[in-house]
Amino acid sequence: MQNTLSKIDQLYAALKNLLPMRPEFQVKLDKKLRLEFNYNSNHMEGNTLTYGETELLLIFDQTQGSHTHREYEEMKAHDVALALVKEWAADKERPLTESNIKNLNQIILVKPFWKDATTPDGQRTRRQIKVGDYKEFPNSVRLDNGEIFEYASVLDTPILMGELMEWYRSEEEKKELHPVALAALLHYKLVCIHPFDDGNGRISRLLMNYVLLKNDWPPVVIKSAEKRNYLSALNRADAGYVDDFVKYIAQQLEWSLELSSKAANGESIEEPDDFDKEISLIAKKIEVISGVHLKSRKAIHALWNACLHSLIEKYLNRFSSMDKLFNERRIEVRYPGSHEINATVESMNIFFNTPDSSLENLDQISVRYFLGNMKKTGFNSESSLIVYFQPSSYSIQIFTGGIEKKYNQILNSEEIESLINDAAQFVLKKIKNEIGKANS
Repeated sequence: MQNTLSKIDQLYAALKNLLPMRPEFQVKLDKKLRLEFNYNSNHMEGNTLTYGETELLLIFDQTQGSHTHREYEEMKAHDVALALVKEWAADKERPLTESNIKNLNQIILVKPFWKDATTPDGQRTRRQIKVGDYKEFPNSVRLDNGEIFEYASVLDTPILMGELMEWYRSEEEKKELHPVALAALLHYKLVCIHPFDDGNGRISRLLMNYVLLKNDWPPVVIKSAEKRNYLSALNRADAGYVDDFVKYIAQQLEWSLELSSKAANGESIEEPDDFDKEISLIAKKIEVISGVHLKSRKAIHALWNACLHSLIEKYLNRFSSMDKLFNERRIEVRYPGSHEINATVESMNIFFNTPDSSLENLDQISVRYFLGNMKKTGFNSESSLIVYFQPSSYSIQIFTGGIEKKYNQILNSEEIESLINDAAQFVLKKIKNEIGKANS
């Protein structure tokens, strides 16, 4: 475990040397971590919203997909709880209390609801889940080997929660534990008690990140794909190997630290794996949309959410890494009725997902990235990406070429990467030529 903690200490020290990061980079990082944590923590508990649908809901307050109303409610409520945890963590003198924890449970579960349950003698039943208070019925989990693991009893829960708060306050005052160890142990101890009828995993992960944020560390995101390893680490802790769980959490924190350093350096923080997953999910939806062979509002809307949104976001991220070489940067976005300076993908997303936008009349959208007054040389450069919407196909053009596809065909990750690389390499070559002239 000590080697793992030493490694994250090194990553943390490297990150601190890059701080404070530029405000626009901090905004991108905060958005990424917010979406990742909300999506993965809820997805791990069975919420079926995709990453893209989570972004649409939390950033633009719009819904997409055929999910239950409760799934949308709980995703938004979890985001509210995360914001509250950040607020608590920002106040270094504010103590953590049992009332705080109950409040988080009330927020994330929204309101009482009925849930399938099993009686102690194995009979199926339904039970009303109350929110914001400790459990009224015993809870347990069936392990992979078929064994039943019982959590704290109903009578013991208030006592154990009081002891947990005393332990946390004592450790916080002593400052002997590594912040990551303190965060992981608080998470583990709360899971062992399982004080609520529902929401215990989400509450544990929220409180773990409360400790990290309060100690100025980035939050840890346990990806839903890691669920089996995560539960295995918890099981090992139950068997007495608690250090293994601390080590596991520290290893997951490496991702947040490396992502934060990338953001501070102005590098792209988009991840190909997540991008490909979203593309494959949306591609399946597009394939069954009727009428996508011809230009229509439905076709353009679907393409934007399937791939064009990510294409433009990745294009802007790639060029933003060159900002540090220039004294001036300007982004111009044009589409019918709009000419935005220093536009964002978020503002474009609103246009493409607003019900009364006349997408069927859209002929093209263009994004121009202007870099001016290069340091020491005064050189200006620019790159343009244009998407044309023709009657039976759409095309993307950059300075060095382009690609054309039918409306029922989306750009895959390789095509997107190729387009962006060609555009970036074209500008990079011109920059190198200018540097060469200046040094000759």
